[in-house]
Amino acid sequence: MERVTAYLGLGSSLGDRAAHLREALHRLESADGEVKVCAVSPVYETPHIGLQVGDETKYPPHLNLVARIETSLSPQALLERIHEVEARGGRERTERWGPRTIDIDMLLYGGQEIRTAELTVPHPGIAVRAFVVLPLADLAPDLRLPDGRSVAELRASQPIRSQRIERVKNGLSV
Repeated sequence: MERVTAYLGLGSSLGDRAAHLREALHRLESADGEVKVCAVSPVYETPHIGLQVGDETKYPPHLNLVARIETSLSPQALLERIHEVEARGGRERTERWGPRTIDIDMLLYGGQEIRTAELTVPHPGIAVRAFVVLPLADLAPDLRLPDGRSVAELRASQPIRSQRIERVKNGLSV
């Protein structure tokens, strides 16, 4: 299979958040070359976004970043790899939108649009979450979503600019 460029969003809100992100990036890469991490954005910290009013103060803040990868895996096989990496990182799926050691979302997979029971690409929240848009803009501001919008346009939008987000000064060494 030919290699595809994909973008993954990684987040962590429990324990040593930076270590969870760093370890997940290392686990994503495979010795057989099926996944190669090519670039990693700066790290951003955001309040927890939950389902209930007050979740922002109830749960710890998240560290987030975006990784650009090259992969020979199909979208389904990449999703399976992501779930393995999350499981090895202590991810427990007990509460929807709850705190977690590691969370990895497939944001984009080439220029493909995918809609299955298990996977939606582009990720449904890609255009409305500052913790996705800002790090994605750091890596690829001219990148266009399948609907034609550029990441730079999204970054400049009012919904993104109005969200609380802070770039972590020392970032993450991987």
